[in-house]
Amino acid sequence: MASLHLSVPSILSHPQACTIYDARSGLLGTKVSLVGGLPSNLLTVCLESKSFCKVRGQFRTQAAVVSGEGNFLSYSNNNDVFGQNGDDIDRPVGIDMQADALALGALAADTAPTSVGFSEDNDEYELDLPTEGFASISEAIEDIRQGKIVIVVDDEDRENEGDLIMAAELATPEAMAFFVKHGTGIVCVSMKGEDLERLQLPLMVSSKENEDKLCTAFTVTVDAKHGTTTGVSANDRAITVRALASGESKPDDFNRPGHIFPLKYQEGGVLKRAGHTEASVDLAMLAGLNPVGVICEIVDDDGSMARLPRLREFAKQENLKIVSIADLIRYRRKRDQLVELSSAARIPSNWGPFTAHCYRSFLDGIEHVAMVKGEIGDGQDVLVRVHSECLTGDVFQSARCDCGTQLDLAMKKIEAKGRGILVYLRGHEGRGIGLGHKLRAYNLQDDGRDTVEANEELGLPVDSREYGIGAQILRDLGVRTMKLMTNNPAKYIGLKGYGLAISGRVPLITPITTDNKRYMETKSAKMGHVYDVEQGNTTSSPNSDNGKSS
Repeated sequence: MASLHLSVPSILSHPQACTIYDARSGLLGTKVSLVGGLPSNLLTVCLESKSFCKVRGQFRTQAAVVSGEGNFLSYSNNNDVFGQNGDDIDRPVGIDMQADALALGALAADTAPTSVGFSEDNDEYELDLPTEGFASISEAIEDIRQGKIVIVVDDEDRENEGDLIMAAELATPEAMAFFVKHGTGIVCVSMKGEDLERLQLPLMVSSKENEDKLCTAFTVTVDAKHGTTTGVSANDRAITVRALASGESKPDDFNRPGHIFPLKYQEGGVLKRAGHTEASVDLAMLAGLNPVGVICEIVDDDGSMARLPRLREFAKQENLKIVSIADLIRYRRKRDQLVELSSAARIPSNWGPFTAHCYRSFLDGIEHVAMVKGEIGDGQDVLVRVHSECLTGDVFQSARCDCGTQLDLAMKKIEAKGRGILVYLRGHEGRGIGLGHKLRAYNLQDDGRDTVEANEELGLPVDSREYGIGAQILRDLGVRTMKLMTNNPAKYIGLKGYGLAISGRVPLITPITTDNKRYMETKSAKMGHVYDVEQGNTTSSPNSDNGKSS
């Protein structure tokens, strides 16, 4: 057992004679004391090469936590959690306080006065901030409005390519010449389905016959009939592009086939399909222009597709803004209305009476539920849980995870408080991979992989959940600031930026059992989840005999 000594500035007040705790859950524990004659309860626990720290004591402190990637947060605790003799105060279900500060990374004690809850000045995850190395979506929208070209990059797990994009109605011969010079030469025009139908431009192949890797929806190719010659020159292409963008054009205004490739935009845009087709139309609409965009893939000097960082060099060389589709998705999720309230009814439950509000997503039609207790009123400091659907844990009480026990505990806390909301997000099964894939991952876990390795081996994301819909539901219910019940920092990140503020974190401490111990350790070590390590003593699962899985 190692020891760690921290110097304590004089600003710390009300020192208490407290016992220093050790971790006895099979994890590496580190005993911590304070230099300067002030004993305190501070416990660090190491999982693999990473540390977890818990600070307790009757003094004011801020736990500033920074992971190896520098991408986590800081939050504070201004609550007295010990009595005069160092004993825990018996408080009802710990609702009104954040009784710990436990997180992944290195802990630094900052004794300046702090606000309750997560750091207010950490804006790293503000939705309008661009990904490092990219321009903001607002800047790109302004350039599109002015008829300029921007570069849009998709995800590295998708095409990992950059396209030149501009508004179709503002296309010029000079812009088309630039597209052909630096692109593949295949100039495409992204259009809504209704406009393609109006111009009688059918898909090149049906959706069932489309064998394109990303199912890009090409229509028959066209050239403008009037004002063009062969249709291949920059001037001819600009005329064709503008004709496609015009609401006055008719089917007879185009020759088929031609040199311009119209593409069918998927309704919902990048929120439904994260492609350049959708990004170009979304940017045009956001700029207040007709919903038609021009795109062309950028090639490198050797004819290969240009990738990052070459695209950044090209953008700097040509003085073009470069943005990511991921940032455009975040921009739209913050501003677009994603859900609507479809119904509500009183639900008597084992926890007490709640009102269930059903919200339907405009994106995929999935129905989500918000269980509301009491009057939300001014929306300040509402106790909130945003819970991801887990059929196996929530309904069948699987001991592999802590989902069901967290759901039960959250509902109990809300009932005890008399005011709060639990948002139940469907479509989040298995952290977004779906029930079938989750069961396949379970088989790999039984063969020795952890929950992260199993997803990766299946070629699936570790966590693909998105919390924007949950945030919009909370906003619609009147929540403005919340005390968030979570052990997962990603939920804080995912909820920030939707006009909601988090005034505090309420941990959900559930038993670590023989069946979920490795799962819990993996979530801590690899996914940054926060746990009260004093609760880490391993117990037998309710579904196990003598600590062995049944």
